[in-house]
Amino acid sequence: MRTVVGVLRLVVAALGAAALVSYFVYVLGFSTFSTLNYFAYFTQQSNIANVVVLAVSGVLALRGRREGRAFAAVHALVTTYVVVSGIVYGVILVESLSNDFAIGVPWSTQVLHFWIPGFLVVDWVLAPGRTRVSWSILSVVLVFPVVWGIATIVRGADVGWYPYFFLDPAQVRWPDEFVMYNAIALGVIVGVMSGLIALSHLRPGPRPSVLLLLRRGAGGVVEAGGALDAGGALDVGAGAAASAGTGARAGGAQAAGAQAAGDSAPPVAGSSVDDGSPGAGDDSGTRSR
Repeated sequence: MRTVVGVLRLVVAALGAAALVSYFVYVLGFSTFSTLNYFAYFTQQSNIANVVVLAVSGVLALRGRREGRAFAAVHALVTTYVVVSGIVYGVILVESLSNDFAIGVPWSTQVLHFWIPGFLVVDWVLAPGRTRVSWSILSVVLVFPVVWGIATIVRGADVGWYPYFFLDPAQVRWPDEFVMYNAIALGVIVGVMSGLIALSHLRPGPRPSVLLLLRRGAGGVVEAGGALDAGGALDVGAGAAASAGTGARAGGAQAAGAQAAGDSAPPVAGSSVDDGSPGAGDDSGTRSR
């Protein structure tokens, strides 16, 4: 499953990069085209970041490694911005069509505003091993949009161009419409981010502190470094599995004759002990007498 997810992320990252280049070529034919204007769009900036994040997360998935907490937070932030870009563009498109104003929607625009945001949501919901994202990230989710918005308004007043109508004082009334539209946009960002954080807590991967695989090595050496599977079972190299569904009880649980801690139990009086090779729970590699 992780291999499939990793490949899909890399493919979508490549598709996103191709769409960004294709859209740049597409808008070259417009008389109002400006390279700075192209990169001034929130969509372009968030999708450029998304290409990098998808590429890194794809490689991590292919290598069987989970995302660290810091990278998972960045992943959630970028996913939020890309999804919100798609929502805003959808609203603008519907509003334009309702006013009989046609907007050209080339394949690159469809990919950046609809297909990639849709993939990101599905990936966030279904991808295995999701790292928990701290709720404290909500305190910084609006930093980039607010800084971007202020810079866009200042630049727009200087060059007479705004990427979105709700930032253009010639298209929205100040202050009521301006505040209303931008408050809605910021509220959607917070809402999407909250949903992603909640999902990361509902379907998290195993915590690093409990990633443990007991595997017998040569000479009875016990090695650690495995992982709990998605169902919570502890994989023991001898073939026995201890269920972690109800949590480990100190000194209590045993699975198929192997104790969870790897310590062997003393033989019961009157019982026979195999004098051959060491048992599955015998760490010392010697016979019990």
